[in-house]
Amino acid sequence: MDLNLDGDAALVTASSSGLGRASAKALAREGADVLVNGRDPERLARAVEEVESVATGDVVGQTADITEKDEVEGLVTRAIDEFGRLDHLVTSAGGPPPFRPLETDDEEWYRAYDLLVMSVVRAVRAAAPHLRADGGGTIVNIASRTVKEAAPSNVLSSSVRMGVIGLEKTLSTELAPEVRTNAVLPGSHETPRIEELIEYAVDRGELESYEAGVEARTEGVPLDRLGDPKELGDLVAYLSSPRSSFLNGQAVTIDGGAGSSTL
Repeated sequence: MDLNLDGDAALVTASSSGLGRASAKALAREGADVLVNGRDPERLARAVEEVESVATGDVVGQTADITEKDEVEGLVTRAIDEFGRLDHLVTSAGGPPPFRPLETDDEEWYRAYDLLVMSVVRAVRAAAPHLRADGGGTIVNIASRTVKEAAPSNVLSSSVRMGVIGLEKTLSTELAPEVRTNAVLPGSHETPRIEELIEYAVDRGELESYEAGVEARTEGVPLDRLGDPKELGDLVAYLSSPRSSFLNGQAVTIDGGAGSSTL
């Protein structure tokens, strides 16, 4: 299916690895110019090379810490300077450390909020005027299935990411009809983040081994496997495209059917 993204320009935050990188690759594969972002210059360079390998448009990289206001604004400025326009904003962020509720302190909550919510607020604030221009654009927020079903061992992600969904739903009215805003709620995918969470659980004695962690995460998935990041990327590209032109204000779960929530 042609998603009609040729010649469009996209910014994907925190896209040097994981689901952000998969989203950047999917958009590039469909013909969009893409700005890839990460904090680590070496990892970013590898990501840009990987995205370029499937791209038909331009791909550029920009180092930035998405918890820093000026650096987030700089990403939007760089996209405009490079591409002359901005049609699609995809927000991604690495997750906070997994804690149980009473293990956290105030600073950990503030750091999580800055990483997961304020990074999106600042990116949208800077990008909105450009997304509204030239016939309008899209925003896709990558959040987590934990906003529907909280994970007891990951209270920061379960709680704070709810703010992203509240923002997404509000923006779907505020920026419409020029800009459509949606979110995706991934379950377990084969990414460095999942490796990190499993290793945390092993270190805390909650799991016997890494292999046991993978098995445990697969056990509750009716499709009997973890997600491929490419599948998430394809969903992000679809939501960014005219093919999804009547989808707005939605939070789409992609978890292989693992969730039991009916909403």
